[in-house]
Amino acid sequence: MNIQDLIATTRKPEIYAKGTAVMWVDEYISTRLLETHLSQDTDLASRKETTISSTIDWILDKAPGDNLDILDLGCGPGLYTEKLAEMGHRVTGMDFSANSIRYAKASAAGKELNISYVKQNYLELAEENKYDLVMMIFTDFGVLPPAEREILLANIHRALKPGGKFLFDVLNDNYPVGESVPKEWEAAKKGFWKNSPYLSLSESFYYEERKVALNQHIIIDETGGMDVYRFWIHTFSHADLDEILALHDFSGTACHDNVLPGCGMYRSKDVTFCITEK
Repeated sequence: MNIQDLIATTRKPEIYAKGTAVMWVDEYISTRLLETHLSQDTDLASRKETTISSTIDWILDKAPGDNLDILDLGCGPGLYTEKLAEMGHRVTGMDFSANSIRYAKASAAGKELNISYVKQNYLELAEENKYDLVMMIFTDFGVLPPAEREILLANIHRALKPGGKFLFDVLNDNYPVGESVPKEWEAAKKGFWKNSPYLSLSESFYYEERKVALNQHIIIDETGGMDVYRFWIHTFSHADLDEILALHDFSGTACHDNVLPGCGMYRSKDVTFCITEK
């Protein structure tokens, strides 16, 4: 390990600078993430089953209809898609985690649910006029840098049928995104990041002018190799969402607060659900 390189890497990076690794496609980390998705003891990767059920009821109240064609972007292990399929909707789940898609397919087959699963980055979504509803849950919209957000919205608008709806949730301006988080380090024989010895150095940075924070994790293995994971966190006001969606020809945008119960990760008032129409 080169100490000068480490010092340079730990400095506050330029906004939206990419990391060197992606945890969702790492075979070991994505396995740990799947375990977290499925756990009913934490809301770290997916919301708990009772919250998922109440969220689906709320979604279908805002986007009613029978036998809808629904696309769940970032579907993970299929916790939402299965419930929607059980209600008679035609459901597609998309995720670029091979472990999540593998689990979701096996689970659907075991329950004899006809769900289509696609292992794909949703930034590559290319379908046209296919879906009545596209949903993106667990504040995924807010992790995307603006350039990727633009690609995503264009993809979704193209994939929706005329009159189709896009429904998603974000962290809003109540969430203390700029709150200072102390630096943390961990030395472990194995753990979340690797199945072998590693050192992790974690730090957060705030970019006030763009209302975005960065959670950065530098993982150093026993050979001195270094991976940098970067996770961006945006917050949005209702006005922000109206403006962003209007630029992509969405209309009838409505924002709803306090839809979810609070949990260990956020307060109920921190999350806004948004629904908009093609």
